[in-house]
Amino acid sequence: MKASLFRDRDFRLVAGSVGLSALGDWVAIVALGLHVKDLTDSGFAVAALWVCLFGPSVLVAGWVGMLVDRIEATRLLAVVSTVGAVAAVAVAFSDALVPVLVLTTALGVVFATSSPAEFSLVPLLAGEDRIQEANGHIETARYVGFGIGPLLGGLLFAAGGLELAMLVDAATFAAVAVAALALRVRRKPAELKESEQAPRARDGIAFLFGDRLLALAMTVAFISLLFMSAVWVGELFFVEDVLGKGDVAYGAWLSIWTLGMAVGAMLLSRRVAAAAVAAVGLVAATIQGAALALPAIWLSFAFMLVCGLIGGLGHGVKNVMFRSLIHVRVPDHLHGRAFAAYNGIRNTAELGAFAAGGLLVATIGARGTLAYAGGLSALAGLAGVIALLRMYGGWTPTGPVGPPKPPA
Repeated sequence: MKASLFRDRDFRLVAGSVGLSALGDWVAIVALGLHVKDLTDSGFAVAALWVCLFGPSVLVAGWVGMLVDRIEATRLLAVVSTVGAVAAVAVAFSDALVPVLVLTTALGVVFATSSPAEFSLVPLLAGEDRIQEANGHIETARYVGFGIGPLLGGLLFAAGGLELAMLVDAATFAAVAVAALALRVRRKPAELKESEQAPRARDGIAFLFGDRLLALAMTVAFISLLFMSAVWVGELFFVEDVLGKGDVAYGAWLSIWTLGMAVGAMLLSRRVAAAAVAAVGLVAATIQGAALALPAIWLSFAFMLVCGLIGGLGHGVKNVMFRSLIHVRVPDHLHGRAFAAYNGIRNTAELGAFAAGGLLVATIGARGTLAYAGGLSALAGLAGVIALLRMYGGWTPTGPVGPPKPPA
């Protein structure tokens, strides 16, 4: 029986850093949103804040991925986390909108860089045969941060305004920087052979969509997340206006979905055979979308909670499967650019979905938004399953999710 990955000191440091990063990110997201709203009372200003925070993951994905692939990852993580700490402190004492937006853009670049740096270390820590287990642990750490961060951000903002919340965020950046410096593992940049062309920023996304299996997974990930995130805009209105429940019920829905994600990532994903990673990821995406659509058919809050748990399970499994697929099929020297591109794909979908979700709620109502957007998300996953079966003539490949990745 293999020893737990959490017996490895470096793995604990990386998983803890991912969870702490997620917590700090959400503390900042909540506090900045509340601060900009109080400062301007403008929906456009809040929208500009989200663009500044999440836009860098889309606009500079290739370039930050190049940094991860060309600079030793642990040192890069320490440097960008230090920059994040400085930027967070500066935001804490900024009152005007423009400085807040500029500094938030800097934080967005830090977010865009630190995530692929952290995930690029996973194969070195876990080995090729434990990628799914490692990603399950790390995804669960992220979900813990996601679960605690928003609540903590709201409490800190209520207690001490933007200053207190951003100083706590700065402390999480500093802790991640210290953890990075304490790591023994090193991911050194690959040496370029004379016969190879110079690395390019677009190599990550080019590989993701040049590989048939990854292209299918990334396309489904984008479409399903686009519609799924649109549902988020309507969930609050659905719970309160359609089902007639209050704020506590909405919080319970979010909590049970997050619980399902953690259980799916930690307990279910490790039981998936290597040959079935792509198929299970696509099925999980289908389940995730269906769980969002079904509550619009049967108007029962108890049924909605059951769907939330099942949908969360699918969501957690899907995330682990898709990340593991990237780790296994993408050459090691491209991991930084591949994961930066994956983050860019996800954030592009989410930014588009927030706008689309508002329009859907305004035109077809909260119930219609859940039914159509959740249903289309499920259809995207189902179409992916059918495409995968056709790709392999009705069966999934033996071995590690298809043909081996090209040599580094």
